[in-house]
Amino acid sequence: MPRVKRGPQPRRRHKRVLEQCEGFWGGRKNRIRQAMHVLWKSWQYAYVGRKRRKRDFRRLWITRITAACHQNGVSYSRFMGTLKRRGIGLNRKILADLAVTDPAAFKQLTALVEAK
Repeated sequence: MPRVKRGPQPRRRHKRVLEQCEGFWGGRKNRIRQAMHVLWKSWQYAYVGRKRRKRDFRRLWITRITAACHQNGVSYSRFMGTLKRRGIGLNRKILADLAVTDPAAFKQLTALVEAK
Protein backbone atom coordinates (compact mmCIF):
# COMPACT_ATOMS: atom_id res chain seq x y z
CA MET A 1 0.00 0.00 0.00
CA PRO A 2 1.55 3.34 -1.03
CA ARG A 3 1.96 6.15 1.49
CA VAL A 4 -0.47 9.06 1.44
CA LYS A 5 0.95 12.35 0.30
CA ARG A 6 -1.00 15.18 1.84
CA GLY A 7 -0.55 17.57 -1.08
CA PRO A 8 -0.17 21.34 -1.18
CA GLN A 9 -2.92 22.26 1.29
CA PRO A 10 -0.95 21.74 4.54
CA ARG A 11 1.94 23.76 3.12
CA ARG A 12 -0.47 26.59 2.30
CA ARG A 13 -1.91 26.45 5.82
CA HIS A 14 1.54 26.46 7.40
CA LYS A 15 2.67 29.28 5.16
CA ARG A 16 -0.36 31.38 6.11
CA VAL A 17 0.34 30.87 9.81
CA LEU A 18 4.05 31.63 9.50
CA GLU A 19 3.36 34.80 7.52
CA GLN A 20 1.20 36.04 10.39
CA CYS A 21 4.03 35.26 12.82
CA GLU A 22 6.57 37.35 10.93
CA GLY A 23 8.63 39.44 13.32
CA PHE A 24 8.12 37.12 16.27
CA TRP A 25 11.16 36.11 18.31
CA GLY A 26 13.00 32.79 18.12
CA GLY A 27 11.28 29.59 17.07
CA ARG A 28 7.91 31.27 17.32
CA LYS A 29 8.37 32.59 13.80
CA ASN A 30 9.44 29.42 11.98
CA ARG A 31 8.25 26.33 13.91
CA ILE A 32 4.66 25.63 13.02
CA ARG A 33 3.55 24.22 16.38
CA GLN A 34 5.03 27.08 18.39
CA ALA A 35 3.80 29.57 15.81
CA MET A 36 0.23 28.28 16.10
CA HIS A 37 0.22 28.64 19.89
CA VAL A 38 1.66 32.12 19.75
CA LEU A 39 -0.73 33.14 16.99
CA TRP A 40 -3.76 31.99 18.98
CA LYS A 41 -2.46 33.88 21.99
CA SER A 42 -1.96 37.01 19.87
CA TRP A 43 -5.59 36.78 18.74
CA GLN A 44 -6.65 36.62 22.39
CA TYR A 45 -4.55 39.66 23.25
CA ALA A 46 -5.97 41.52 20.25
CA TYR A 47 -9.54 40.71 21.31
CA VAL A 48 -8.93 41.87 24.87
CA GLY A 49 -7.08 44.93 23.58
CA ARG A 50 -10.09 46.01 21.54
CA LYS A 51 -12.16 45.99 24.73
CA ARG A 52 -9.45 47.71 26.79
CA ARG A 53 -9.02 50.51 24.25
CA LYS A 54 -12.55 51.72 24.96
CA ARG A 55 -11.85 51.78 28.71
CA ASP A 56 -8.49 53.48 28.28
CA PHE A 57 -9.89 56.27 26.13
CA ARG A 58 -12.73 56.89 28.53
CA ARG A 59 -10.21 57.18 31.40
CA LEU A 60 -8.14 59.61 29.36
CA TRP A 61 -11.17 61.77 28.56
CA ILE A 62 -12.27 61.84 32.19
CA THR A 63 -8.74 62.81 33.30
CA ARG A 64 -8.63 65.68 30.81
CA ILE A 65 -12.09 66.93 31.75
CA THR A 66 -11.21 66.72 35.45
CA ALA A 67 -8.03 68.74 34.94
CA ALA A 68 -9.89 71.42 32.97
CA CYS A 69 -12.68 71.54 35.57
CA HIS A 70 -10.20 72.04 38.40
CA GLN A 71 -8.53 74.86 36.48
CA ASN A 72 -11.93 76.55 36.35
CA GLY A 73 -12.80 75.84 39.98
CA VAL A 74 -15.42 73.13 39.53
CA SER A 75 -15.32 69.46 40.48
CA TYR A 76 -15.78 66.83 37.77
CA SER A 77 -18.82 65.22 39.35
CA ARG A 78 -20.62 68.52 39.85
CA PHE A 79 -19.77 69.60 36.31
CA MET A 80 -21.07 66.39 34.70
CA GLY A 81 -24.14 66.26 36.95
CA THR A 82 -25.13 69.83 36.13
CA LEU A 83 -24.61 69.32 32.40
CA LYS A 84 -26.86 66.28 32.53
CA ARG A 85 -29.52 68.10 34.55
CA ARG A 86 -29.51 71.03 32.15
CA GLY A 87 -29.89 68.70 29.17
CA ILE A 88 -26.54 69.56 27.55
CA GLY A 89 -25.84 66.39 25.61
CA LEU A 90 -22.09 66.56 25.11
CA ASN A 91 -20.28 63.29 25.63
CA ARG A 92 -16.93 62.91 27.36
CA LYS A 93 -15.00 62.62 24.11
CA ILE A 94 -16.26 66.00 22.89
CA LEU A 95 -15.81 67.62 26.30
CA ALA A 96 -12.21 66.38 26.53
CA ASP A 97 -11.51 67.70 23.03
CA LEU A 98 -12.98 71.07 24.00
CA ALA A 99 -10.88 71.14 27.16
CA VAL A 100 -7.69 70.61 25.14
CA THR A 101 -8.34 72.58 21.95
CA ASP A 102 -10.72 75.36 23.04
CA PRO A 103 -10.31 76.25 26.73
CA ALA A 104 -12.45 79.39 26.32
CA ALA A 105 -15.49 77.35 25.24
CA PHE A 106 -14.89 74.95 28.12
CA LYS A 107 -14.72 77.89 30.52
CA GLN A 108 -18.15 79.01 29.28
CA LEU A 109 -19.50 75.54 30.05
CA THR A 110 -18.10 75.70 33.58
CA ALA A 111 -19.68 79.15 33.93
CA LEU A 112 -23.04 77.55 33.05
CA VAL A 113 -22.48 75.06 35.83
CA GLU A 114 -21.62 77.74 38.39
CA ALA A 115 -24.62 79.91 37.47
CA LYS A 116 -27.59 78.65 39.45
